Amino acid sequence: QVQLVESGGGLVQAGGSLRLSCAASGRTFDRYVMGWFRQVPGKEREFVAATMWSTGNTYYADSVKGRFTISRDNARNTVYPQMNSLKPEDTAVYYCAADPIYSRDYRRYRYWGQGTQVTVSS
Repeated sequence: QVQLVESGGGLVQAGGSLRLSCAASGRTFDRYVMGWFRQVPGKEREFVAATMWSTGNTYYADSVKGRFTISRDNARNTVYPQMNSLKPEDTAVYYCAADPIYSRDYRRYRYWGQGTQVTVSS
């Protein structure tokens, strides 16, 4: 059974940093894409970043480029988005997701975590 478990959310002041994590289990993910999305009430889930397990290639939404970086620990099957220079508009529930094919469309992703709340105060 595939499980994606996020952690690391919380409350931070604008300009601060948070590091999320997503621990994956239940199958081999070396040919998978690990994506991160976020969602605020009343809006669609939005692409944030993604990384390929096999190559380490990373992709970022324009809104977070230069502020967020995503890394992975293959031995731990864990992906870490590092979020710096946070802004109030980054406030959302953040989800990790996994799928064999890269996409910025959340509907393409097969597996999902439960989400973790990030709140940035001004």
